[in-house]
Amino acid sequence: MENFSIRKFTRKEMKLAISWADREGWNPGIHDEECFYNADQNGFFAGLLGDKIVSIISAVKYDNKYGFIGFYIVEPEYRGRGYGIAIWKKAMEYLEGYIIGLDGVPEQVENYKKSGFEYAHRNVTYKGNSKKIDILDNKVVKLTSNDFQMIRAYDLQFMPDSRDEFLRCWLSHNDSWKVGIVENDYLKAFGKIRKCNEGYKIGPLFAEDSIKAKSIFLELQNKLPEGTSFTIDIPETNNASLKMAKDFEMEYFFETVRMYKGEIPDLPLNKIFGITTYEVG
Repeated sequence: MENFSIRKFTRKEMKLAISWADREGWNPGIHDEECFYNADQNGFFAGLLGDKIVSIISAVKYDNKYGFIGFYIVEPEYRGRGYGIAIWKKAMEYLEGYIIGLDGVPEQVENYKKSGFEYAHRNVTYKGNSKKIDILDNKVVKLTSNDFQMIRAYDLQFMPDSRDEFLRCWLSHNDSWKVGIVENDYLKAFGKIRKCNEGYKIGPLFAEDSIKAKSIFLELQNKLPEGTSFTIDIPETNNASLKMAKDFEMEYFFETVRMYKGEIPDLPLNKIFGITTYEVG
């Protein structure tokens, strides 16, 4: 591939990655670029034909043993020429020795299997509109970046690895709300809703049981003007979360397949009512 090269993304070029993801219909948050880049500043790669970026990928290393591949996109007019597989190999090389996760579109599952990835479960996006709902006996409280240590301790249950830099940024977002349920100084449920290019998105939504999850869900969507569009990305194995979305009259919108290379993490999917992001795990 003459004149093709691969290099790391710059911080300014993250806007390009976000715009490509939006074009693909992934609807990222309007402030996501900073947090994604902070997760691993060495893990974003651009494939260039001459001076033109034609392919991108992220390969985020978390704190110890876990990595996540996302933003795997080739400009439509340059697809089928090897620019995608070349940058894919770069990402895999960067994450060598790590357990690697990804959320892929269903039609690419067989290709990912060729690289050693195994199917774990589907993540399903549901879309709906906010409603003003009175919540009785509401124990939900506002959370801020000052609650980092408590949120971090809870977050560790739901990830194969710690993600401190990402989480610090995720808690400081503007145009978002973070809420939780605290019992005896320990977090028992946590959720965030953030503004996206289109509407809003809940992510994550972690809870010890479906009652707490519903309280968080209702409180988050209550923050929005009535009738505002929002989505949530749900592990298909969490039947309580699927029921919650359907009871709220949300509709199926999109799906991905969560796959791993290496040991499949034993995560409490029954407590993951909404994943954090498709892009960085």
